[in-house]
Amino acid sequence: MCSASQSPPAPVSGASYAAAAVTMAHYKAADSKREQFRRYLEKSGVLDTLTKVLVALYEEPEKPNSALDFLKHHLGAATPENPEIELLRLELAEMKEKYEAIVEENKKLKTKLAQYEPPQEEKRAE
Repeated sequence: MCSASQSPPAPVSGASYAAAAVTMAHYKAADSKREQFRRYLEKSGVLDTLTKVLVALYEEPEKPNSALDFLKHHLGAATPENPEIELLRLELAEMKEKYEAIVEENKKLKTKLAQYEPPQEEKRAE
């Protein structure tokens, strides 16, 4: 026996099922993209770095006035540098190499020169 309080389910059209299926597919695609992005962040070390900085902020005995400035300061080392700074670093490395080569050449030339010049004591005796 069927009671009056329970009515049979309302008929659902095929269009409603199709709309529900499209909506579910959309959510699955979005979830898939989110999961891919999460894996990308994990592989590149972003999640670990953010976690470490947030833990450091949490463990800070005196919380800074600006949490955002704290994050910026602690993530600053991880950000890519200005291209001009990188060029200057490369130029500095090249100059250091040239300097070392010149110092080495200077040592060799002094050694050669010492072979052709009399020692300092003989010069003073003259």
